[in-house]
Amino acid sequence: MSKTIKPTALFWASCLALLVTSLSFGIRAGILNRLGVEFQLNATELGTIAATAFWGFPLAVVIGGFVVDIIGMKRLLVLAFIFHLLGILLTIFAGGYWTLFISTLLVGIANGTVEAACNPLVTALYPENKTTKLNHFHLWFPGGIVIGTLIVFLFDHLGLGWQIQVGMMVIPTVVYGYLFSKLDFPVTERVASGVSTTEMYKSVASPLFFFMFVCMFGTAITELFTGQWIEVLLRSVTENAILILTITTGVMVIGRGLAEPVVHRFSPQGVLLISAALSALGLFMLGHTEGNLIFVGALVFGMGVCYFWPTMLGFVSENLPKTGAVGINLMGGAGMFAVSIYTIFMGGKYDQLLQSKLPEGASLVEYTSAPAGSEMANLLAQAKRAAGPEILDLTLYIPLALVIAFAGLVIYMRSRKASAQ
Repeated sequence: MSKTIKPTALFWASCLALLVTSLSFGIRAGILNRLGVEFQLNATELGTIAATAFWGFPLAVVIGGFVVDIIGMKRLLVLAFIFHLLGILLTIFAGGYWTLFISTLLVGIANGTVEAACNPLVTALYPENKTTKLNHFHLWFPGGIVIGTLIVFLFDHLGLGWQIQVGMMVIPTVVYGYLFSKLDFPVTERVASGVSTTEMYKSVASPLFFFMFVCMFGTAITELFTGQWIEVLLRSVTENAILILTITTGVMVIGRGLAEPVVHRFSPQGVLLISAALSALGLFMLGHTEGNLIFVGALVFGMGVCYFWPTMLGFVSENLPKTGAVGINLMGGAGMFAVSIYTIFMGGKYDQLLQSKLPEGASLVEYTSAPAGSEMANLLAQAKRAAGPEILDLTLYIPLALVIAFAGLVIYMRSRKASAQ
């Protein structure tokens, strides 16, 4: 029986699956501080839990990249649905550190599996417009974070618990699982074009791919670490820290929706250079301004990180097409792995900074559990007010390094284009 491929239906089902992925980020970012209080977890433990999602992601996206050509994209997305459902339910009924750890790992695996299948699916559906359509697809990541953070903000005001907020993710999960079960899928672009496995691995081993692979560490950390931890880092600096994430991701939704003229005007490498510069400026403003200027910093930062992830994938897919699904998914896996390591490291660093700003010999655990309004709670709030921006200052070095790297990439691509003429 012949397949009937419906590109539009597949694309929108993919967007819904990515929406679940991003809801998990947005809602977790909004409730992370509350989980710490309810389960008496310090910043190191919270950092490890948050990082677990980033461990599961690269594990799934890399393995998925290697097997997607063999088992097909549909089977991968069925697995994503199962892992999402299990992870969400286990989070709702979590009883402490280890259940949160395992549930977040399952959600991370589901998120990676969605990317492992949907990124090559989008390039297979739109081979002539990869970077633009990847940006349109990936606008649902910040879009879901906006929705997730607004859910947290609204439900908090209504007095609804974090379990109900997490439970909201079940609805789109069931819908995308149903849609994918009914649709036919194409083969991946590499299989369709007849590129051999040997050619694919030769392309992955090229210097240009290695350069982009390393740069992916920096772009992912700049975007995702800051977004995931912004509520923790700036909670004591502003009363509406979670709205910083909402503003940032809202800008990303608009920017990715308008990606086509931007990418065509500046080229993917030009977009990456501008993005790095704006990200650095935005991070600086977030760490060194107060009041409403913080929200201006969030706006600039959102403009900076807006195109990072999809344009990195699009650049590789357009300039190194023989890398296929493996190339795209290795990039995604590299980014998430870097974020996981950086998140754990910075969680520990944040605890060290807090400890250094409290009275000598103070117990961070005792200060964290101190009743609101007490002297200990006030001292801890002062420590957090100082420590959060310091973490942002340390992270600022990453986009500054990317400015140099992407300036070099722009020069290289111009010279390559000139030599090809």
